[in-house]
Amino acid sequence: MAIPERIGKYEIRSKLGEGATSIVYLGYDPFAERDVAVKAIFPEVLRDRERGKLYRNLLMTEASLAGKLVHPHIVQIFDAVLAEDQSYIVMEYVKGGTLEPFCTPSTLLPVDRLVEIVFKCTRALDYAFRAGITHRDIKPANILLVNAGDSDERASGDIKISDFGAAMMNNGEQTRTQVSGVGSPAYMSPQQVRDLSLNHQTDIYSLGVVMYQLLTGRLPFQSTSNYGMIYQICNSDPPPPSTFRTDMPISLDAVVARAMQKELEARYQTWEEFSHELAQSFRNKQLSAHRQAFPDSEKFEALRALGFFNEFSDVDLWEVVRFSRWDEVAAGTVIMRDGERGDFFAFLLDGELTVSKSGHALGRLAAGECFGEMAIIRRGVHTRGADVVAQTATRVVTISSQALQHASDACRMHFYQGFLDVIAGRLADANARLASL
Repeated sequence: MAIPERIGKYEIRSKLGEGATSIVYLGYDPFAERDVAVKAIFPEVLRDRERGKLYRNLLMTEASLAGKLVHPHIVQIFDAVLAEDQSYIVMEYVKGGTLEPFCTPSTLLPVDRLVEIVFKCTRALDYAFRAGITHRDIKPANILLVNAGDSDERASGDIKISDFGAAMMNNGEQTRTQVSGVGSPAYMSPQQVRDLSLNHQTDIYSLGVVMYQLLTGRLPFQSTSNYGMIYQICNSDPPPPSTFRTDMPISLDAVVARAMQKELEARYQTWEEFSHELAQSFRNKQLSAHRQAFPDSEKFEALRALGFFNEFSDVDLWEVVRFSRWDEVAAGTVIMRDGERGDFFAFLLDGELTVSKSGHALGRLAAGECFGEMAIIRRGVHTRGADVVAQTATRVVTISSQALQHASDACRMHFYQGFLDVIAGRLADANARLASL
């Protein structure tokens, strides 16, 4: 099939891939001046007597999400056209492959990187769930790696969840995914293969299967037929992942097992529970003994625990994760010096800092406190007013003034609201001290 020069307003550059129902092109949007992925549906598919209605419903579901899911770990849908002669979906172009190449015993990802990927999936799917959307087709082929090149680059890239065509909208008009229709039986929950009513816990189960496969290089259930697979999903328990991989902490066995519980009552009830236990696994000594960098999941959890970030959405918080710097600071380190230019502010994650001026102690900072923001927010005054010194080994998150200036409007607004709360709290403390004199 010849590659078209244009589909709608989009210039077509090359073919990216082809499936049974569609072909995906690399396109260019001359109005937005960006590369896009254009998924063109084969017209004969929608005219098929037996399955045309099903595929049309899937297409309409995906098209209805245009502009609705805006999250750093979800492929964004920009545009959709459904017509008799030509139907297509225009999506964010993600330069990379899927997780499928890392599902064999010889190509497994490092355990810490794998847990990082699954953590990001939990947060993205929680965001979708809060928007009233359950994916229903979570599998390695629908998790894309950003900036993938060779294997080393793939192992350090970010991820995005794609293909919401089988999604269920929580709007009272739920439809069901038949095993013989769409979806992949190997990743379906017991409720899904039985065609029961579904909620977000079906995605939790499916992500548990993906995690099992990424850990071991094999699916939890093996069968030569769909019927055999369905029987095992509903009646059998798979061997723990550690049976097939000795370099992983045993704590991950429990995480996978709970995500894949057959009964809803025993499975994770919320995405927060799932992501929290994953984050805890990063703190397992076996997993972090030789780790130098802070994983993104640990950063996200640490920021979410700080009161300053209570009003930040998950999307805002991921933005902060990306533009902040994280450091382990030794005792005695001068973090800010009186009189120096202030081009960043910071948060103390743990440990203790002292604030002093000209050798006179002004106070101490405890875990969770923000400091250095006055040099950022005061007009025309960008110098430090005191020394800040680490009294113990500490972890500090720093954010440059330039990063704050280039943050999204919503993120920047939350920071300035947080600064106001910090200043109001300090004034209240000062007034209380004055009143006690």
